Amino acid sequence: MAELLKVGVIGVGGIVKVHMPGWHASEHAEVVAGSDVAGDVLDTWGRIHGVEKLYTNPADLIADPDIDIIDICTPNMYHTDMAVAALDAGKHVICEKPLAPTPKDIRRMIEARDRSGKLLMTAQHFRFKGSSQAMKRELETGALGDIYHARSWMIRRGWIPVRPGFVYKKNSGGGPCIDIGVHILDLTLWFMGNPKPVAVSGVAKAPLAKHPGAFSMWGGALVPGDMDVEDFAAAFVRFENGATLVLEVAWLMHHETTGEDMQMWLYGTEAGSHWPSCKFMETNYDTKQMYNRTLQLTADSMEPHALECIEFARCVAEGLPSPVPAEQSLQVLSILDGIYRSQDEGREVRLED
Repeated sequence: MAELLKVGVIGVGGIVKVHMPGWHASEHAEVVAGSDVAGDVLDTWGRIHGVEKLYTNPADLIADPDIDIIDICTPNMYHTDMAVAALDAGKHVICEKPLAPTPKDIRRMIEARDRSGKLLMTAQHFRFKGSSQAMKRELETGALGDIYHARSWMIRRGWIPVRPGFVYKKNSGGGPCIDIGVHILDLTLWFMGNPKPVAVSGVAKAPLAKHPGAFSMWGGALVPGDMDVEDFAAAFVRFENGATLVLEVAWLMHHETTGEDMQMWLYGTEAGSHWPSCKFMETNYDTKQMYNRTLQLTADSMEPHALECIEFARCVAEGLPSPVPAEQSLQVLSILDGIYRSQDEGREVRLED
């Protein structure tokens, strides 16, 4: 059996909790090191997972010659420099979403990836859900024909992460656009076949976060009064192939949902579809009948955050391409950055190549 790939994790206090089951289950990799600026958090994590190599300075973990893969789980604004340093040090990198907060930062990461010859993956875990995998396989058969329009939203009602890593732009780079919009947008573009976006008209604002007494159902805490990111965003996107997309994301919207509502509708020349129900709407033009069908799904084998880590390790071990290429994340961030630019300029903006 080949020697296990050695994994080092940077940022052990948050999302890594759902990464660790995947690393533990992987037949190709094992976590041997961790880094966090909070020494007490790092020590506790090390004891729980039996990891002895612990670094309060991430540069020391990156420089460790025994590490093959680095899993970056820090706040968004720290992704780029760490990923570039890790790639330049000859490590493969899996990085939490968003890959970086701006298209310029992602281009830096792609350049570092190309210099190193190593794999770079964005941890877009929704791609690894059973419903997503089933839908993607069906779409690849051409079930919808040419997809000419999509509607996607990820809307929360009073469910805002009030931690500093999310509500201050210096740490996050943005609000729900960056936090949850990146999920539904990545999944939508993937289902559409990643057409090239060329223009965005959008808004990004905070109509509810400044309301007296604004609170989060996620822990019951009040929204910080000095929060400086949006709590709502919406956009109309044009693609080079003529397709269009309407996108809506929010943390605090007065929407009829408990917690979170994440949906996507795709419209093609042969049929339409809905995710996550995996329902297809079709028409028989000979009999003039309209009918619906639904894919029969099996349960996820593991939580999707774990599955993405398992798949990344497998691709590294077997010399396969990145499961979520950085170029696709660049498309996502180009659109999200376009929303912010459109809000600032008050008009539709063209996107860079």
